[in-house]
Amino acid sequence: MSKKKVHHEEHIDETWLIPYADMLTLLLALFIVMFAMSKLDVEKMEKVSQQFNIIFSGGSGVLEKNGTSLIPMDNLPTLNEQEEDKMVEIKQDIEKEIKSSGYSDKISVTLGEKGLGISIQDVVLFNSGKAEVLTDVHPMLLHISEMLEDLDNDIKVVGHTDNVPIRTSQFRSNWDLSAMRAINVMNFFIDNGGLEPARFSFEGYGQYSPKYDNSTDEGKAKNRRVEIILIRKYPLNESNSEKMTISK
Repeated sequence: MSKKKVHHEEHIDETWLIPYADMLTLLLALFIVMFAMSKLDVEKMEKVSQQFNIIFSGGSGVLEKNGTSLIPMDNLPTLNEQEEDKMVEIKQDIEKEIKSSGYSDKISVTLGEKGLGISIQDVVLFNSGKAEVLTDVHPMLLHISEMLEDLDNDIKVVGHTDNVPIRTSQFRSNWDLSAMRAINVMNFFIDNGGLEPARFSFEGYGQYSPKYDNSTDEGKAKNRRVEIILIRKYPLNESNSEKMTISK
């Protein structure tokens, strides 16, 4: 009997898959970091760029053989640091707009643990005892809307009054007045400013959350206010807290 010839299968050289997989991993890491830092300042982006230059020039992948990252992750900003930096930027921009509009003594901007707060005295926004937003303040509110659009954080609008009772055909109490003022400011941001309704909530405290002494006319005027709060998504850490104190 004739022997059957044994055909040896040829194996394709697959060694190219290893550097190819390394390159795909590296590109994935690059795209993730670039996406995460898309809204950061130029200085921080340059630092990350330098680290990737090191990798491309001499590194073999995202991780060393011992598992140590080639990118010093401690130097990359955390999510709360990114959020804080953006809020500081928004605060400074709004303060410039307030100053140029001549409202520096009627509007204040603060940055605290809850987030970015904009407190506007009622004389800027409304006629006495009314809740319709005055047209004179529309340009400034539109500018604030543009700034608030830079972050997708939730926004709370809170109305306050002084302790002088009100009872009219429109408003049975200071609660009603404060709530309607908050609603109208919120609706302005949605209808005119184009902000997403799902981001908003409102509250009306009436006279029951004063910041100033209601026994003086000046205190009453400051207590009649609407507060717009851009709420933090991420809690502050210790370094953020120090930065927040300096930025006030």
